[in-house]
Amino acid sequence: MASGLETRGATAVADFRNAAPLPRDGMPPPGRFIGYAAIFGSTDLAGDRIEPGAFAASLIGRRAGDVRMLWQHDPARPIGRWLEIVEDRTGLRVAGEFALDTKGGREAAALAAAGAIDGLSIGFRTRLARREPGGASRRLVTIDLWEISLVTFPMQELARLTVVA
Repeated sequence: MASGLETRGATAVADFRNAAPLPRDGMPPPGRFIGYAAIFGSTDLAGDRIEPGAFAASLIGRRAGDVRMLWQHDPARPIGRWLEIVEDRTGLRVAGEFALDTKGGREAAALAAAGAIDGLSIGFRTRLARREPGGASRRLVTIDLWEISLVTFPMQELARLTVVA
């Protein structure tokens, strides 16, 4: 992975041109899922907190399909694609689909559908961070988002898949 890239277990841009819309009942089609890759104001296991709006600049310059979907942050193991990445009041909401025509995509989909794995984690570069009083933790103000991974143990404990079909 690129040097200096951090990984963590909006007025944003969504790319729907090649994706069928999600049904109104909230259940995505088979192989698709919805979740939160980051939760605003929630301190992760490294002591960092992501501020609302932190992803906005990155998402303006990068479509959902340009952000990679990886297995456990491994750049050699893409498992699908992102259909929607939106910053809302809660955090970074994502909708994606597994690449079911690949072994990795099928395995990831099966594990997610079985409830065996549900963590989401972001890979990013920090553009602007502020230290909290005491110096131990950071408030991440501006983030350049590179990838979002399906992981066993997310750094942000609430960053999870919420609906899997």
